[in-house]
Amino acid sequence: MGEEVMMSMTEKETAAMNNPHFVLVHGIGGGAWCWYKIKCLMENSGYKVSCIDLKGAGTDRSDANSIVSFDDYNKPLMDFMSALPHSEQVIMVGHSAGGLSVTQATHKFANKIRLAVYVAATMLKSGFLTDQDIKDGVPDLSQFGDVYELGFGLGAEQPPTTAIVKKEFQRKIIYQMSPQEDSTLAAMLLRPGPILALQSARFKEGREMVEKVGRIYIKTMHDNVIKPEQQEAMIKRWPPSQVRVLDSDHSPFFSAPFSLFGLLLKVAATSAGYK
Repeated sequence: MGEEVMMSMTEKETAAMNNPHFVLVHGIGGGAWCWYKIKCLMENSGYKVSCIDLKGAGTDRSDANSIVSFDDYNKPLMDFMSALPHSEQVIMVGHSAGGLSVTQATHKFANKIRLAVYVAATMLKSGFLTDQDIKDGVPDLSQFGDVYELGFGLGAEQPPTTAIVKKEFQRKIIYQMSPQEDSTLAAMLLRPGPILALQSARFKEGREMVEKVGRIYIKTMHDNVIKPEQQEAMIKRWPPSQVRVLDSDHSPFFSAPFSLFGLLLKVAATSAGYK
């Protein structure tokens, strides 16, 4: 009986290593829908994929203007990770501000994360603690003019609670190399994101545990949102295990889905060595 259990556990662990579970996390204003091409490619190749809608995003109907703390915003991901079996390890992929969500998960659930992958993402070990963190991790779109539509859920005299890039700027800034159909879809589905909550992202727990999770950074070379020099600055300050490069805009899941898919499979194949 004992040998049968041992064999069964070994088989399960081997299967998990061969077919890892990917958890995909969107950026501000996006949703699980952002990953539809990657999810399709992965599932057709036999991989398990979970795409998370953070609070106030995608199909979650919460009003983003009511979300003022990062813990509240990121709760769907934390709940998902908490519910995972203790024996399961996932490969977590964060895009853009989704990098903050991934980092918080590595602080709290390091033993459940086989690898953290940052795609054109904010990668700051402790969140926004210093002016340098803000310089490196917050998009500066001032060169494009007055691009944001802001929401003031706490009143006009208080800092804005939400932001969304105005429709007339979205393709030029976020999706300039993406198919027209995808930028059109995004214009229909993007929602105001809780910027006040994101600005409060600070991680103090599990600073030792977070280093146990292998990290990969995927740079996007034509990125107007988190510019290549910002990505490089974050890489230098908190060096990941590997750096890969995509010839894409800020949204490679639209503009370079096959290349992104290929990179994710490559890092998954080598990820066993990170734990």
